[in-house]
Amino acid sequence: MADPDARPPQHEITVLYDGACPLCRREIGVYQRGAGDAPLRFCDISRPDVPAMELPAGLTRQQLLARFHVRRADGVVFSGAEAFVQLWASLPGWRWLARLAHLPGMLWLMERSYRGFLRVRPAVQRLVVRLERRQDRG
Repeated sequence: MADPDARPPQHEITVLYDGACPLCRREIGVYQRGAGDAPLRFCDISRPDVPAMELPAGLTRQQLLARFHVRRADGVVFSGAEAFVQLWASLPGWRWLARLAHLPGMLWLMERSYRGFLRVRPAVQRLVVRLERRQDRG
């Protein structure tokens, strides 16, 4: 008889993120602090010393840096809103958001919102860098 309290098998997800982006670093830091024993690996793909074999086949480093991606242990890669949903589904305290994404039309809306954010991301990054510099000066 199966143990009713046993956790279902978990599959590792590799979070491919842009560590050179101040926004991305902060967001990933939130996820890392809340990960607990979640089956997650974090890979800063902005680092030139990350071996090409760590990167998903068929995607360039530039493509990976342009959008958020996660890769499941079976090699399937998710991008944009779908990638966030995969990550949230693995994180304690965030699973409710992954479930919300499965409501009719929600993933479509999330993806459109993410694409809109990507258009303003460079300007927001510059602003964050300026604010960080001011904070560092005093």
